[in-house]
Amino acid sequence: MSEKLVYIGTDSGATTSKVGAVWSDGTTVSTRLLQRPTNSHLGPDAVVHSWVEAITEFLTLNELSWDQVAGVGLAIPGPFLRYGVLDKSANLPATFSGWDVHTAFSSALSSKARRAVPLVVGNDGNYGGVAEAQHVRGNTRATVLMLAPGSGLGTAYIDSHGLPLDGDSLAGMEAGHVPAPLHLLDIKPYPCGCGKNWGCVEVYTTISGLPYLLAEKLEKYPDHPLAKSDAPIKEKVLSLRGLAQKGDQLALEIFDFQARVMGIHSASLCMVLDPTFVVIGGGLMDPESTSEEFRERYLRILRESAEPYLWSAQRSHVRFVPATLGDLSQAIGAALVALYQSRS
Repeated sequence: MSEKLVYIGTDSGATTSKVGAVWSDGTTVSTRLLQRPTNSHLGPDAVVHSWVEAITEFLTLNELSWDQVAGVGLAIPGPFLRYGVLDKSANLPATFSGWDVHTAFSSALSSKARRAVPLVVGNDGNYGGVAEAQHVRGNTRATVLMLAPGSGLGTAYIDSHGLPLDGDSLAGMEAGHVPAPLHLLDIKPYPCGCGKNWGCVEVYTTISGLPYLLAEKLEKYPDHPLAKSDAPIKEKVLSLRGLAQKGDQLALEIFDFQARVMGIHSASLCMVLDPTFVVIGGGLMDPESTSEEFRERYLRILRESAEPYLWSAQRSHVRFVPATLGDLSQAIGAALVALYQSRS
């Protein structure tokens, strides 16, 4: 095997999968995003094949070989029945429930590399947090909390060793599904896709809950163009981010509310975990999707909403910062976990 070893990360979504890699010192091999179809509609075998082919393409593009691959990490949405075995997923076809992804991917990697390749499998949100933590804390051992609102709320807590809190049943840090403090928010307990009816934080901070929040706001703004539009509700809610960039008052009030909920939720998690950094990721922090003014407004409201609930020492200690790695975070994080595990 070549002396210049690499650790590969595969970030699998239901629609597309991404590949990233790090060298043995933890530095990123390439910041160029390689994204290919997951082909989940074709079944598990097709998915594994697509992962291996994407890794092969990545290696070729970066003038690397399978001989240099020292380990692989797979970031994939949970929940898990047990390590490496998927439970029913909201993002994958029902045929994937009970799939032993670790065994299947390990076998395919070994066949391609013609030797055993160490593989780690974990929650995609947790692995995204690993990459963002490495970036934000530098050479320190500071702990990091990451919250990434998107379709749902990705959450992760990264310890002083750079590894995520997985929990004993691999359900650790599913913090999007704890109840929001509805008495502080003066809002109803909207149902969540997870099945809980206690008002999951995810519903009030992500795209999943925008239909409810929009319906509430349209009662206040009956003459708004969205109130008169015949467009599907999905199209309406996905237009809100763009409207906010243009200063639309209804859209801004919705995102201001989401920022407030996220701030209170951040404070609650800080009381439990006591991190140094709170990293806010997701599409709302993507420079290609939102304006600097929007991002600064969101973070300011989030920070101001969190601070009253923090301990005095935390108010001067905890730093709220935007994520920086974007779509690469989960693939890079998976690669880093493969590297860290090789050292243990």
